[in-house]
Order: sequence, then C-alpha cells, then structure tokens
Amino acid sequence: MIFQQLAIIPFLLVAGSSLLVLVSQNWRRSILAFSVQYLGVFWLIALSWPVELAIVKLVVGWVSGAVLGASQLPETGQDRGSRSSQIFRSLAAIFVFILAFTTYPFLATWINARPEILQGGLVLIGIGLLQLGMTTHSLRVVLGLLTVLSGFEIIYSAVETSVLVTGMLAVVTLGLALVGSYLLNVTSMDEPAEEIK
Repeated sequence: MIFQQLAIIPFLLVAGSSLLVLVSQNWRRSILAFSVQYLGVFWLIALSWPVELAIVKLVVGWVSGAVLGASQLPETGQDRGSRSSQIFRSLAAIFVFILAFTTYPFLATWINARPEILQGGLVLIGIGLLQLGMTTHSLRVVLGLLTVLSGFEIIYSAVETSVLVTGMLAVVTLGLALVGSYLLNVTSMDEPAEEIK
C-alpha cells in the first residue's frame, strides 16, 4: 500500500506544520498549517487503521480548523511577537523533536507500532504542550489542545481500532473547536458589561 511505503512524508508534514503553528504570528497561516497537520495525522492513522475510519480524523480536523477560522475577526487574532520570540519557540521545538526521537524507543517497548507513528504522536504532544505553556491567546490555546489531542490519537490508533472511540474523539475535537470559537468571540467583545453588574 502506498501509505506504508511513504511513511516518512506524514511525519514530516506533522513536524513542519506543528512547528509553523507554534511559530507563526498570523492566524491565517496558523489555521492553514493546522489543516496540513491534520492531513499528516490522517496519513499516520491510516498506517494502523482502515482508510475509511482514518478519514474521519481528517474531516473532523478540517471542520475544526474551519470553525476556528470563521470565528476570527479580521483585526484580531494577531500575536505581535518579536523575532526573538520566534527564535525561542523554534529552539524549544527543536528540543521537543530531540526529546521525541530519544524517548520513542522506550515507548516502542510498550506499544508495537511503526517508528513514524510513535515519533509523530510524541512530536505533536510535545509541540502542543509547548504551545499551551507559551501563550494565553484563545486561538493559540485551542490549537495547542487540539495538537495534543491529535498526537494522542495517533499513538492510540496503534493500540486500538474502535469505531466508538473514534466517534467519541471526533466529538471531543469538535467540542474543543466550538468552545474555542466561543472564547474567541467572547474575548473580542468589549468589557462594559462587567460594569453594569
């Protein structure tokens, strides 16, 4: 199968797009990179699951990205970061990549899966946790949570093939996107309502 032979490509998609989500200061680029990230997630999950079941992850990820992108106002969503913050985030991401490559053999003793699946899942979990620790912006926090969840889904796909769990994780992913959309709209509103109370 073509998915099996080109397994390094989805790992590179996942690693590059998650790095772009972490470093990018533009919300449009972040949402686009998030969509590419879910293409890599789909491909890595398709190494363990049937393609028909793995495509659920792709559709849910793209719908989540569309929901988050539609909730952005044109003038909001920009993190005005300096060049030094981008360099720091890139160096921290390189540390996560090194950590994922060095810890994956220990995980491989517990989970019998292809190296690309375990490394891709560990990279996404690490980059997502890094994103959560470096920002308080609502869009960035939700993207970090969804990145951690997609990393977990990749590793979990090597352990279990369950339609019910796939559906539950899809509902959780869409729920996070809807909560993030709500938070983006609430934080962009003015604060005079607090004074009325």
